[in-house]
Amino acid sequence: MPSGTTARLAGLGVRLPPPPTPKGTYAPVSVAGGFAYVSGQIVTQEGRIVAPGLVDQDVRIETAKEIAQQATLQALSALAHALGSLDRVARVVRVTVYVASSPGFVKQHEVANGATDILVDLFGEVGRPARAAVGVTSLPLGAPVEVEMVVAVE
Repeated sequence: MPSGTTARLAGLGVRLPPPPTPKGTYAPVSVAGGFAYVSGQIVTQEGRIVAPGLVDQDVRIETAKEIAQQATLQALSALAHALGSLDRVARVVRVTVYVASSPGFVKQHEVANGATDILVDLFGEVGRPARAAVGVTSLPLGAPVEVEMVVAVE
């Protein structure tokens, strides 16, 4: 019977996607000094970016929020693969959510809630991280959202 975070995932009806494979010279997760650093995650489906473009012009905020959640689940999949189990996560320390948007867009924090809401649902208060929601002019492959995180591990 699954325990800890693995059981909460099942209880919420959440299935992690397959772990990501790097598209460049980097590791999806690097573990050092009691921390795991998860590389930025963008969401693709059948090899294509999901909802490419700028959040305020081409992509609705609600859609971007869902993509942030999917990117977070992908990051958790990378973590589970690297650590052997999400039950080793002691605390989600920091999450950075990059939102492709045009100058003047000021609702990056709403998009970022998609990433951090699921972490609190899964981990409780130890899943509530320090967070940055950053507006950028573009992201790799035209992605609207990219999520990276740092977690403390046991």
